[in-house]
Amino acid sequence: MTTLRLLSYNVRSMRDDVDALARVMREIAPDVAIIQEAPRFLRWRSRCAALARRAGMVVVTGGRPSGANLVLSSLAVEVAATHELAFTADRHLHHRGAAVAVLKLKGAPFAVAGTHLDLIEAPRLRHLDELAAFAASTLPEDAPLIVGGDLNAVPSSATWQRMRQFGTDAFAAAGIGDGLTYSAIAPVRRIDGVFADPRLQPTKAEAIDSADVRIASDHRPLVVEFLLPDAGGGADAQGVQLPGQDQ
Repeated sequence: MTTLRLLSYNVRSMRDDVDALARVMREIAPDVAIIQEAPRFLRWRSRCAALARRAGMVVVTGGRPSGANLVLSSLAVEVAATHELAFTADRHLHHRGAAVAVLKLKGAPFAVAGTHLDLIEAPRLRHLDELAAFAASTLPEDAPLIVGGDLNAVPSSATWQRMRQFGTDAFAAAGIGDGLTYSAIAPVRRIDGVFADPRLQPTKAEAIDSADVRIASDHRPLVVEFLLPDAGGGADAQGVQLPGQDQ
């Protein structure tokens, strides 16, 4: 089986120490990174490209149209399809969305969706249902989905429970340490999460700390390793499940 190394990271619009941010990402060396709070205003495309380049990666999809979510990858990853999803808007709240990509690593297919949810629970729940509906209608069944990002909610919340429609909480299954991601300097909450289709086996999940991490952003990066199923999958493969469907 193939091991996928995935990074989920809120980079706070690169308002902190960009050199430290690049070092953090290079040291983690992920195959795929889902980035929240990517640059979204002046020269956002070139700034996102610069972040990828300095991290030793390439831009797959995302940016301003997907609510400042970004998918990056190493050159070892093959891109099959990309989507920039905009969620329904709420007056006086930030534009939210998701960056979605169908990918392959060493021939093994999978999909990722990176998102940054609202500070208010009602839109968080609605947007997760929109993402689930999009995934069920659009993404191929042979590409097990990973959904992650800055959830702006803790594991006891309704938001965290709704995330379970996407599968396994990777940190709960394979976490090392306390998993606290916010704030970077003195973390007290686990508000960044990664959930994955049951066909993907999480083998390690960790919120990273270092001197650079503490000056690179206000979040700690979450790194998860998965075993990907062999190309072609199995007869018992499961797709994304919508709320209300029988388990």
